[in-house]
Amino acid sequence: MQSAALINPAPRVISWTARSLSTLVILFIVFDGVIHVLRPAVVVEAFAQLGYPLGVAVPIGILELAFTALYAIRRTAALGALFLTAYFGGAIASQLRIGAGAFPVVFPVILGALLWGGLALRDSRLRALVSSR
Repeated sequence: MQSAALINPAPRVISWTARSLSTLVILFIVFDGVIHVLRPAVVVEAFAQLGYPLGVAVPIGILELAFTALYAIRRTAALGALFLTAYFGGAIASQLRIGAGAFPVVFPVILGALLWGGLALRDSRLRALVSSR
């Protein structure tokens, strides 16, 4: 007798893909939030280029970490995804304002797609909401 997982491996593949996408996004955003709090030279330079006072780096980092925690917790993942999407929108606007190249503008879009893709794969309610059936 074969188990259902061996007959239909799709749920297992979807689950691991969802975890991988979400983990990738979480790791990057945690890294970014931590360096905002620690304010190494690269953050100081970036804030100078963007025209933002360095004093807002720590609050931004703390918000990033809080939003990421919300995204990582299953019950609040959708709320965290919404907040992180808004954060990415602000990052895109900041980069466009200074005339940055394509990568600093496209990278938050890629992160947002990975964020929502991971969430959609791990939450059947979200998949049902956006389903075209």
